[in-house]
Amino acid sequence: MADFLSGHPIYSQEIKDLVLADVVLTLAFTFVLGGGSSALLHSPATLLYILPIAFIAVSLSFVLHELMHKFVAQQFGAVAAFKTSLNGLMITIVTSFFGFLIGIPGATIIYTNRFTSRENGIVSLAGPLTNFMVFGVFFLVGFALFPNFIASIPGGLGQVASGTGSYVQNLITFTLYISLLLAFFNMLPIFPLDGSKVLQWNRGIYIMTVALIMLIFAYIMPFYFLPYLVTMLVFAFLVSFVLRAVVL
Repeated sequence: MADFLSGHPIYSQEIKDLVLADVVLTLAFTFVLGGGSSALLHSPATLLYILPIAFIAVSLSFVLHELMHKFVAQQFGAVAAFKTSLNGLMITIVTSFFGFLIGIPGATIIYTNRFTSRENGIVSLAGPLTNFMVFGVFFLVGFALFPNFIASIPGGLGQVASGTGSYVQNLITFTLYISLLLAFFNMLPIFPLDGSKVLQWNRGIYIMTVALIMLIFAYIMPFYFLPYLVTMLVFAFLVSFVLRAVVL
């Protein structure tokens, strides 16, 4: 791993951008889960309870997702770096005040005109696969630590928001949701999301990946899966237009 990373430098400005995006997304998810900006007045203790959970979940799910795009792109000889968007950061934090989230703090920009559709697809798939890895590790840890963990997952988000139950279990559960959410959203077949590039490269791999995500999501959100899927599609179309304007 050390040899792999040594050939894929992370630039000083990129570190600043990643930290800024991580902080903004952490605050945004904290506000959304806490009920929006009204929580600042009515339940600040809830926000303080959620904040460390959101920070760990976002750092592992979002930051690793973006870094894996970068490392795999550089493995193919491209120059790649994460870059924030000030407009995107503002949209992210402002929408969270109203209890929902349009999370577009930035993106990993890949500088090359030599990528084949296969290379572009593999680089794009690397991010969601990283989220799968985070999901898998935390799922196994939760299963090992808590006897009723699997049965508690569908209702776990409510426990995180209300601050009830085990803090460690809530941390694990929220990380599962965030990692799967990012994988699900990014695999939607809408440009410039990852899914559009994976689909262009290999339809079979795309279908298998999305089918697995949807099966897991249907389990952890059994009563809200279909409305959530429709919402995500609409949201993705909206974000695709915004991304082109403020990020790309």
